[in-house]
Parts: sequence; C-alpha cells; structure tokens
Amino acid sequence: MMKTIFRMGLFLAAGWSWAAEKPNIILVMADDLGIGDISPTNLECKIKTPHLQKMAKEGMTFLDAHTPSSVCTPTRYGLLTGRYNWRSRLARGVLSGRSPHLIPADRPTLGHLLKGAGYHTSMIGKWHLGWDWAKDGNEIDFTKPVKNGPNINGFDQYYGHCGSLDMPPYVWVDTGKVTAQPKREEGVTKKEDPYGWYRKGPIAPDFKIDEVLPHLFDKTMERVKERAKEDKPFFIYLPLPAPHTPIVPVPPFKGASGINPYADFVQQMDHHMGDLIAAVKAAGIDENTMIIFTSDNGCSPEGNFEVLGKKGHDPSGVYRGHKADIYEGGHRVPLIMRWPGKVVAGVKRQDLACLTDIYTTLEEITGQERKALGGEDGYSLWPVLNGKSKTARKSLISHSIGGSFAIREGFWKLCLCRGSGGWSAPRENVAKKEGLPEMQLFNLEADPGETKNLLKDEPKKVKELLALLDKQVKEGRCTPGEAVKNDREVKVK
Repeated sequence: MMKTIFRMGLFLAAGWSWAAEKPNIILVMADDLGIGDISPTNLECKIKTPHLQKMAKEGMTFLDAHTPSSVCTPTRYGLLTGRYNWRSRLARGVLSGRSPHLIPADRPTLGHLLKGAGYHTSMIGKWHLGWDWAKDGNEIDFTKPVKNGPNINGFDQYYGHCGSLDMPPYVWVDTGKVTAQPKREEGVTKKEDPYGWYRKGPIAPDFKIDEVLPHLFDKTMERVKERAKEDKPFFIYLPLPAPHTPIVPVPPFKGASGINPYADFVQQMDHHMGDLIAAVKAAGIDENTMIIFTSDNGCSPEGNFEVLGKKGHDPSGVYRGHKADIYEGGHRVPLIMRWPGKVVAGVKRQDLACLTDIYTTLEEITGQERKALGGEDGYSLWPVLNGKSKTARKSLISHSIGGSFAIREGFWKLCLCRGSGGWSAPRENVAKKEGLPEMQLFNLEADPGETKNLLKDEPKKVKELLALLDKQVKEGRCTPGEAVKNDREVKVK
C-alpha cells in the first residue's frame, strides 16, 4: 500500500496527473491556409476569424511553427508519421486522386499510436495520401471495395475523398466502401470560375462540391456526439479541403468578407470551427478534449494575391513566398492548441515547432514510451504547452514542391536552391539563367522577409548548416536515438 502511494506521489510530482484520464483529441488541418490568413498569427489580418481568435485566447498559439513540406501530400505524411516526408519514396510533388497508397501498413502513424493507447480513431476529410482503387485497366471500378485506405494506417473508421477537392474522382468512401456510384462526369474550368474551378471527372450524386466543407464538419460533430457517450477516448483527424480550390463559399459567407471569395471561404471555415468547439462543449467533454488547429502549407496563388493585396491583406504576413516554396511563406503556418485547464491559455510562443512534433507530443500526453520507429523527426511540445520548459527542437529541415531543401538552426536558415524551389519568383530555371548563387543564407531574426542573401558573408555558418543537414539526412532521424534507414537514397542537391 505504501509503495502504491509513493508511486502515485512520484506520478503527480512529475506532472502526469492529467494522463490518468487521457484526453479526447481532435486534429484539424486546413488546406492552403497561410500564416497571415487568421488574426491569431497576423495582427494585420483583414479576414475576420473570431472563432479561431477565441480558440487562441483559450489555448496556445505558436508563431514559429512549420509544415515539413510546402505542399499537401508530403505534409500529411509528416504529420501522421512524425517523420520528414522526403525520407519516404515521394521525393517531390503530390499524389493525385487516383494514386495508390503511400504509407505502408507497418509504418507507425498517429492512428496506430493512439489506437495503441486505447483510443477509437477516425479520419474524416481529405486524405490525399493515396489508397488503392479497384481498377479494370485504367478505369476505376467503383462497385468494388477500396483497399489500403486510412484503415491500414491505424484508423478504425474513415470517411472522405482521396485527393484534393479539385481532383477526381468525386466520391465519398466510408471505410472502404463507396457511398454512391458516379453516374456522370463533372468539372468547372478556370475560365468559367477562376476561384471555384475543379478538374473534370466522375462524380457521385451524393457528392456536392459546394457542400463538402460543411458536410465534413457535420460528420465530425456527429462523431463527437456519438463518441462522447462511450468510455473510450477518441481521436478524430479532420483534414479540411478548404480554403484550397475549388474556392466555393456558400451563403451567408459568400460575399461576407468584402474582399474576395477566398476570404469568404476562410471566414466560412472559421465559423465551422466555432460550431465544432461548441459541439464539444455541448457534449460535455470540453474539459477533457484537446483541439489542435493548423494548416498543411502556405496560401496558394489561387487565392488571388493581387485582389487580396489591394484590400491590405497578405496571406503570408511579413514572410516571403507562398505555397510550394522553400521560403517561409511556403511552410510557416498557424498552430493553435487548446485543452482547458491543461494547456496554458492566451499565450503566443516563439518556440521553433514542426507538425512532425504533434506525433511526439501526443505520445507523451498519452503516456507512451518512445520507440525506434515513429516520430523520428518530432520533439514533444508538451513542456511548452503546460508552461514548464522549452521544446528540445533546435533545428528544422524544410522541403519544397520541387524537392529543394532548407536547414534551419536558431535564426539561421540555409536554402539549398537558387530561387524559391517552388512557384514564386524566381523559379529555379530562371534563377539559374540569371546566375544566382547555388544557395541562400538568411538570418530570420534580422531579415524575416528573406531579402538579403548572406552566403558570401558567413562561410563558416554555411559549412556548419550543411554538416548538420548531412548528419540528419544520413541518420534517418533528427531526434536522439539509433540511426534508421530512409526509404530511398536522399540527395539534398
């Protein structure tokens, strides 16, 4: 009896009393939302986001948080595995709506992690990590089951679409089964709608493009209500299709921003986040539910930067570049974490963070031991969230759509490319023709806009950063532990 009391005392003294009852976890990831697009991470934001502002007031906001990649598929890989995406077989670019599955069944994911901790696990939304359609030649047979979906990656249930919302096929898949057979093909060209376009392809009668965003939130709120009645804690991963194209705000949000449809769509998303948090409260589980909100990369040019700029709004805030780029605007994103009474509320932090850290953070929160695989590139944010200390993360590796690398340590950032590595000027082919240096070194403290290349001024720092990058690439991890293999030979230049 005395030994039990002593152990409990150590447990409480170590700050683990919260783990006695594991929190429900809802992880929401927006699609193509820039760090400048919501008020908690941009004081000059011209888009009204009151619900996310309230969430930030009730939780913690990270101002130096980053996606592992500046585009969709690889960021999702990194978020779910806690491992840098470029270690996988996907060296650049993204998958399509018809692509086979990317994450093998034996690769640890957030789904596996939390299922192992006794959670019921759900994925609702945009998967964009591939699954295996039944095919007759090159044609999909929608009457047959889908194989190797999120269910092989640790999710008990899933409901969603395979690629981005502008990628066919447009059908809902509910844990391996298509909910309705496509009867026709549909698409909208950019000429017909520069904001609401989507590629032509098969579409099911129950798949309505304009209703996808609210439909997914409705599904999530239904799941919250359902799971709140159970004794088992739940994990819901909600990857949104918005504000990615097709940009399709519906009344009363259509025209509500006074800016453009992109801003309207962001405001609609914010409203739905408010509804989701209200649903958690109505279910009586607010005090024991952690809600995380973030984005997969920076804003896309599809949001129309020129129109936004005329209204005084910059989706990247003070940072250079946007979606697809190695510059900060490509991968620095909002990260808000809320857990009443456990996460310090109303605080903004400058700690360096990456979405790969969510794996390790939830591993610690649910009281699980570190393993050889899973979270190889993640540091726990729990010491920061509970206000006790700083994160152990000192460096960050970023990756662009074209496969360009950047290595960050402290405020120093070395980009191993001549230009943006992505879509903004200068693109790599142009930068090479212009004879720009092979690399770019920036001091983000003095120059957050990445305007002055210090490559020639700081040769020692360049050498140090290259050595650090080489070490972390070769060891297969950036965290302490035994070296593990990458899935392919990784070349940084």
